[in-house]
Amino acid sequence: MKHLTPREAYDFLQSHPEALLIDVRSEIEYLFVGHPVGAIHVSWNDGPDWEINPHFVGEVKKLAGHGSERPLVLICRSGNRSESAGEALIEAGFHKVYNVLHGFEGELDEHHHRNSVNGWRHEGLPWAQC
Repeated sequence: MKHLTPREAYDFLQSHPEALLIDVRSEIEYLFVGHPVGAIHVSWNDGPDWEINPHFVGEVKKLAGHGSERPLVLICRSGNRSESAGEALIEAGFHKVYNVLHGFEGELDEHHHRNSVNGWRHEGLPWAQC
């Protein structure tokens, strides 16, 4: 799995229109915190029990179509869940899996707040809120 900064991920997506940007956060995060423009939501895990979605790989396979060569760019809040989800996709036979470092909201600052150090939104990249 390759790791990209948010800016590198955005540039990669612009130069690879066949790539899928998959937001693996919970549905609540995707809808109410916001998400990158063009992201497709497939939860890696979700509430109330926060168990791993047993259908995650299958849902991504449906989106990616036949074969495992379509580039998949995964994003979560901070880059941890997307890395775990990416590992599952690699184990399932996908070859072009990219993790967005620092995720959508970025790492915690000294006051334990996000969106002030790094991340997709902090970089000023396109995002939307439902």
